[in-house]
Amino acid sequence: MSITAERKQSLIKEYAIKPDDTGSPEVQVAILTERITNLTEHFKTHVKDNHSRRGLLKLVSQRRQLLDYVKSRDEPRYRSIIERLGIRR
Repeated sequence: MSITAERKQSLIKEYAIKPDDTGSPEVQVAILTERITNLTEHFKTHVKDNHSRRGLLKLVSQRRQLLDYVKSRDEPRYRSIIERLGIRR
């Protein structure tokens, strides 16, 4: 259910603002989106896994908080993150 180290590094490289950037909101949202996608696929086969469903809700909430932060600081940056990741709101 978790993402591999190689996939995480590729996400960091793709969404980083500057070299060695792992903490920017773009990178964090991209990693959270990947984990949410993996868990969503997991629930298609494991419908009754309610313990992991709670974790999914926490991840979605955390991503929402990060996106709200970016939106309050820089609206065009928020729009670009949403568009690049294919998240709709």
